[in-house]
Amino acid sequence: MSGETGEARLKRLRMRSWRRGTKEMDLMLGPFADAHLAGLSEAELLTYDALLAENDQDLMAWTLGQSAPPAGLAPLLARITAFGETRLKAGI
Repeated sequence: MSGETGEARLKRLRMRSWRRGTKEMDLMLGPFADAHLAGLSEAELLTYDALLAENDQDLMAWTLGQSAPPAGLAPLLARITAFGETRLKAGI
């Protein structure tokens, strides 16, 4: 976004991560955003922003391995999926 500060960008991305169309994606993306957004590179933040523009049904299918994600989103989506799996195994 034009003229957006780094802090405002992270806040916007975090909010969009927690307020998705489905509760399942809220619970997948929200905790990931809280834990990792501040440490992502500029390129990864751009990719994450693009990922948030995707619809929840596609995101869910990609994270569950029901369909292949677009190549540009695949590495970050793999990190998000691994993060979610770790949380599930830990009972969080």
